[in-house]
Amino acid sequence: MIIEYNPSYAEEVKDLLVELQEHIVSIDKEQYNILTPNYQEAYFQKTMEEIQEYEGKMFLYQEEEQVIGLVVGIINNEAMKTYDFEAPKRGRITELIVSQKRRSKGYGKKLLQAMEHWLKEEGCQDILLGVFGYNEKAISFYEDNGYHMRMLEMTKKLP
Repeated sequence: MIIEYNPSYAEEVKDLLVELQEHIVSIDKEQYNILTPNYQEAYFQKTMEEIQEYEGKMFLYQEEEQVIGLVVGIINNEAMKTYDFEAPKRGRITELIVSQKRRSKGYGKKLLQAMEHWLKEEGCQDILLGVFGYNEKAISFYEDNGYHMRMLEMTKKLP
């Protein structure tokens, strides 16, 4: 069942954020990503501040009274037009996490659809999201759900 976040779920959300960071650390070939002792509190606080600042929302997937996944979305911007860029109002998905034990069972898709629905209701015409380049399963998941690459960041280790 998908529900909106409320503070009574803070500890479960923090645990999911740590679980994702542990996964990112494990697949980071350059080993730049780390998990510091204050990560759990600091990243949770940053996430909640972004939700507040950018009129966002967090949905949780709850099964048998346990939170097994979450999605965070924010309003990225109002429609804009500059001398070299024109874009409609867009949303941004900043987090989509399903507990490792529950992946590949459709929970992520349901969370993604819930956020897409909410962002559409808020007047967004596009959704942006970032995926860690080494997270091949996540890239495949998003492509299977209609997302495509628009920007690509590359890196090179200097000798």
